[in-house]
Amino acid sequence: MRATAMTEQSDPLCLSELTCAALLFDAPWRRFGVLGDSLSAGIGDPTPGYANLGWADRVAAVLRRANPTVRYLNTADIGATAARTLAEQCDRMDEFEPDLLHLPSGPNEIMRRQPDFDEIEQTLRRLYDRAAGTRALLTVFTLGRAFVMPSIPDWDKRIRRMNDLTRRLAADHGAVVVDVWDHPLNDRPQLLSADRIHFSTSGQAALATEVVRHLAYRLGGYCLGSGRSMPPTSVTFQSLLGSTLTV
Repeated sequence: MRATAMTEQSDPLCLSELTCAALLFDAPWRRFGVLGDSLSAGIGDPTPGYANLGWADRVAAVLRRANPTVRYLNTADIGATAARTLAEQCDRMDEFEPDLLHLPSGPNEIMRRQPDFDEIEQTLRRLYDRAAGTRALLTVFTLGRAFVMPSIPDWDKRIRRMNDLTRRLAADHGAVVVDVWDHPLNDRPQLLSADRIHFSTSGQAALATEVVRHLAYRLGGYCLGSGRSMPPTSVTFQSLLGSTLTV
């Protein structure tokens, strides 16, 4: 007998349709901003059985369903480094005045031939400082271990060092760290898109779940350790997808 294909509704790494909305139903954030690169943009190949949305669009949909006045701005640009983000995205984000703001995790920095980690830290620290100036709650991912570059011999050392830097900068700025490095998601055989870099939409759905869980934990409505959550409401995730995500 052929196994039934997993869908977004049956995926154990995705919150149920009801719980996803319930966890952030009383969230205080009204202006959700996203800075960075293709990871921030939520780029990924479609997965059958999953809505064709990136993680940030999914989180924005949840926030907007909780409060229709929520605004969403994603300035992410494929290939952007922290320096490019500072130069090309931050002015627009300052004007947007976010109260919840996601920052990049540095993948493009460590894909250089010879990354200078002192320079990387200095640039990222300037980005964090600039973001902190908005007084928004900051969020950031660590890079997952499924993200591998076989052409770079010291890739494991690079990505671990980048993640350590992310955790340190986040701690210095009170940011929420969604730690993807050793998440069970990394073990899925079809997690990555055809480019072997970006998460497919099944991965995007799980990333959105992790962001929601961590934000709910910050609000005090979720226990990350036990997986227990607030009781669900009658809101469904399909109804969230009907929202128009515009500034």
